[in-house]
Amino acid sequence: MHETERHRIIQSAVQSKPVVTVQEMVELTESSEATIRRDIATLHVQKKLRRVRGGAESINPPQFVGLAGRPFSVNETSNASEKRSIAVKAVELCDDGDSIIINGGTTTFQMVHPLAAKRMQVFTNSFPIAEHLLKHSKNAITLSGGTIYREQNIILSPFDNDVTRNFYAKRMFMGAHALGPLGLMEADPLLIQAEQKLINQADELIVLVDSSKFKRRSSLILCPLERITTVITDAGIRDEDRHMLEMAGVRLIVAEKTAREQSTSAA
Repeated sequence: MHETERHRIIQSAVQSKPVVTVQEMVELTESSEATIRRDIATLHVQKKLRRVRGGAESINPPQFVGLAGRPFSVNETSNASEKRSIAVKAVELCDDGDSIIINGGTTTFQMVHPLAAKRMQVFTNSFPIAEHLLKHSKNAITLSGGTIYREQNIILSPFDNDVTRNFYAKRMFMGAHALGPLGLMEADPLLIQAEQKLINQADELIVLVDSSKFKRRSSLILCPLERITTVITDAGIRDEDRHMLEMAGVRLIVAEKTAREQSTSAA
């Protein structure tokens, strides 16, 4: 990851919570601890943040505490062609008339384009997904209630009595920060709370993750592997990750790039 992008992620992180640790920044940027410490020192000198023991804080502490994790705009450009291929495979599982839940994320957002030709009941906590489907499709859209988190472009509520409890779905489509032997992992407790409510409203859980997510880890577990019905990923998945899913009884769908995307990557 380029230094400019790392600095952007770090500055966004310190604006979302009072103090961000070095380890949290390592996970967000997928960089080494030494690199992060150099970045903190540079931004400290530039007066863009304040270096503290074990991490950094904002010079002007945020009035509104956001979510841990990368901004939507940063994640959107990462593994973009893989995400598009994965999303196409996900929509192939959908039939007109189905009720589905689509969780907010940059991979699930790519579902909006093939969904334009469908006629479904769609529940989402993603502001950009709802906006795009409202403008470019005939799907019926239901939005969850709560607070809009600008960096991640999602709507979350800490309360149990929101509209989530009244929507049933045949399938839920979601991404995740990481996927490992213990299950799906996320980076923020509020995300865990909101996503667990959504998972409980669907019969099947379809997870959309590019192969890089199998190499990540986080301190918070969203749900065990056994709760997942299907994982859709790209051809970069490792043999050990295939075996892990097989042992847990999870169906695996591998999305291949289109000929056009393969030629673009080669160029």
